[in-house]
Amino acid sequence: MSESITPDRAYFRFIRQHQRVYAEIGQTLRQIGLSIPQFDVLSTLTEREGISQTDLAARLYVTKGNISGLVDRLVEARLVERRNAPGDRRSNAVFLTPEGRKAAEEGIRLQRTFVAETLGKLQPAELAALDTILTQWRDAIRARTGQRNPKA
Repeated sequence: MSESITPDRAYFRFIRQHQRVYAEIGQTLRQIGLSIPQFDVLSTLTEREGISQTDLAARLYVTKGNISGLVDRLVEARLVERRNAPGDRRSNAVFLTPEGRKAAEEGIRLQRTFVAETLGKLQPAELAALDTILTQWRDAIRARTGQRNPKA
């Protein structure tokens, strides 16, 4: 039976899939004591340690207030530490602690396993097609909103 795929149907299928992925990754990360937002901070810091909370918020698409509370909890858990930003005594730079680096690496390992067991089942041509579609959709959203962020 062939059904007509409309943009609405594809959109809702994408949203439901996002919710499934988010729930599964969230459950997996909870096994090591992390939430998804905490893992996002830690994994971002493995790529660019010592960035300001403002830059961290921008990279994660959250508000400065959200990142402040999140970093507070990560400091309390001894996974990150704040240091004065060089040249700006009013700003803090965020760094991983050894425990934070270990948690980030374990989270990254779990995430890679999940991706390998799910998206990794697709053929290379299917992955390429999915990437093309997602890139085109992203570009359409950017054009609609006027966003020009090459990081996303």
